Amino acid sequence: MEKWYLMTVVVLLGLTIRWTVSLNSYSGAGKPPMFGDYEAQRHWQEITFNLPIKQWYFNTSDNNLQYWGLDYPPLTAYHSLLCAYVAKFLNSDWIALHTSHGYESQAHKLFMRATVFVADLLIYIPAVVLYCYCLKETSTKKKIANILCILLYPGLILIDYGHFQYNSVSLGFALWGVLGVSCDRDLLGSLAFCLAINYKQMELYHSLPFFCFLLGKCFKKGLKGKGFVLLIKLACTVVSSFILCWLPFFTEKEQTLQVLRRLFPVDRGLFEDKVANIWCSFNVFVKIKDILPHYIQIIISFCFTFLSLLPACIKLILQPSPKGFKFTLVSSALSFFLFSFQVHEKSILLVSFMLPLLLKDELLMPLVVTMMAFFIACATCFSIFEKTSEEELQLKSFSVSVRKYLPCFTFLPRIIQHLFFISVVTMVLLTLMTITLDPPQKLPDLFSVLVCFVSCLNFLFFLVYFNIIIMWDSRNGKNQKKIN
Repeated sequence: MEKWYLMTVVVLLGLTIRWTVSLNSYSGAGKPPMFGDYEAQRHWQEITFNLPIKQWYFNTSDNNLQYWGLDYPPLTAYHSLLCAYVAKFLNSDWIALHTSHGYESQAHKLFMRATVFVADLLIYIPAVVLYCYCLKETSTKKKIANILCILLYPGLILIDYGHFQYNSVSLGFALWGVLGVSCDRDLLGSLAFCLAINYKQMELYHSLPFFCFLLGKCFKKGLKGKGFVLLIKLACTVVSSFILCWLPFFTEKEQTLQVLRRLFPVDRGLFEDKVANIWCSFNVFVKIKDILPHYIQIIISFCFTFLSLLPACIKLILQPSPKGFKFTLVSSALSFFLFSFQVHEKSILLVSFMLPLLLKDELLMPLVVTMMAFFIACATCFSIFEKTSEEELQLKSFSVSVRKYLPCFTFLPRIIQHLFFISVVTMVLLTLMTITLDPPQKLPDLFSVLVCFVSCLNFLFFLVYFNIIIMWDSRNGKNQKKIN
């Protein structure tokens, strides 16, 4: 009874913080002519409600693609249409064709915030609670601590409830997929991951490890027996879910191609804005976008992304395990963010927040408060300031392997702990500099570039770290039980 009472309190706390953040400003508030992501989401409701499906992704007199044209998969469009029907019932002016552009009012802000809140309540939060509850060999106290820290994570709250997005929907579907794998419900998991992709194409980085894991399970069971049956069931689930989502756009070849062109805008170039990935950081020293042809940039980006993913994915196929799958999810997310072409800054939501973006949206106070709350919760629940061991860092097998050639290699936990403190202090200092100092006139983007560059170094470190865990896990069977 006490367990459910504490879980209820934690969930209510997470909901309260979300709604409190939603009372603040949002992307593009009072900034014509384009406004921001808030207007983009409202505009998609306007388009999907007033225009036939065949015109949703095409440039027409009623659908100017230069004004927040729809560029997310069909499931996002259906979600916008659903919200539009509710908006029509409450106030038709909110989605009136053309005349509603840039519409702003307290009532409409309340409605838009409520749509994010309801989506969170129906999809993301139940997935978080069930996933943490189903964790094996974890105490009740630790499960509740996990729920608390996940629900207090500032990155997702600030972007969805501050900036304005529906990232919790796609992440929620992805988490339902992970839950399906954890409970050995592969068909449920494959359906959930397909929904995640059809809601936001960026979720491809989550789906690749999932399908590698399922392929590995099929091989393990034998492709002439149970493995083949499982493979057929999974293939039918994936194909049927995609057909259902894309059916209105399969009527004509041009329809399908246009949707794909909108979803993968390769014409925009290697990157946009100050994104904390390799290409944007390296561009500070060498102007890649200027010296290399467009198609070469695409090839290089693909090769780096593919090669950085390859070891973990091969390991997952050869040795499929729920533990390896979860670590590969993180590795895949980092690889796609760091190396892929035209990466979106919000595709790294699971491990970061975007300081320049949040300052632009006037969300400094919610940023400070939510970060402090999250840091206090993590420090209290997981004792992050205490000494840690190789076992806790999941690096025991790696360290044992290195000590065969370098016996003095016993300092890894201390190095990682020092790097953690250096990272935290550096980002705090950069944040203070960004909000209190004016950059030099000759270098107006100095602070935002520094934030991106330091963040990129952090992401690279974690990519290496998680790949070490993945590749050395189960390498020594004698050590596996100790590590797990």
